[in-house]
Amino acid sequence: MTQPVYAIGDIHGQLGFLETALDLIAADGGDDAEIVFLGDLVDRGPQSRDVIERLMQGQAAGKKWHVIKGNHDRMFHRFVTEGHEHDDRILSGIGWLHPRLGGPATLASYGVDVETDLSLTRLHAEAQHAVPQTHLDYLKHLPLYLERDDLLFVHAGIAPGVALQDQAEDDLIWIRDPFLKNTDSHPWLVVHGHTALDFPFHFGNRVDLDGGAGYGRPIIPAVFEGRDCWLLSKGGRVRLTP
Repeated sequence: MTQPVYAIGDIHGQLGFLETALDLIAADGGDDAEIVFLGDLVDRGPQSRDVIERLMQGQAAGKKWHVIKGNHDRMFHRFVTEGHEHDDRILSGIGWLHPRLGGPATLASYGVDVETDLSLTRLHAEAQHAVPQTHLDYLKHLPLYLERDDLLFVHAGIAPGVALQDQAEDDLIWIRDPFLKNTDSHPWLVVHGHTALDFPFHFGNRVDLDGGAGYGRPIIPAVFEGRDCWLLSKGGRVRLTP
């Protein structure tokens, strides 16, 4: 029998939604369930610090949790460590400190005063003082994907037709149209987040589990047995098919 693997999409600083999702997984697979978190732990929601701490503590306790790096996790890390507010893949021209991207909410969760009109230099210094080095080290070393038999777990997706070892980090955490519009089969069923939907959806060659927690919608976890997929609810499993 194939061992189930559970997956949780973008969390975006929503600790309450995360805890509810973990409770649903425990009810289905027990406290020892293997879980993949698809990245974007931070930004927009109010509890980014607590989310990171929760995942770090779970992994330190020996839980079978795999946490993948998302684009928001990298933006947060780059701002604190290097002072970079912008990313070349953001086409709108806004930076991580714009409320739409959610950087200020993340800094506020660490106790940084984001209401005062601080210079970028001062805000960067405040962030460096407030964010623990352990959190920065954790984010820096998050893997970009997890391959599990017929499943590939990744934050944003993959560049179609490119071997896994040749995939660019920017694509794995940022890609949209070349991946989202591709209907060809991949070597795996790709399980991803990044592109927010109103509800998780199975597209045949990929499953998008970003149900929009960054915009206030609940996190809906999924369970995979081979390529078969179910969403978890209080009433139990709900099969998700293309």
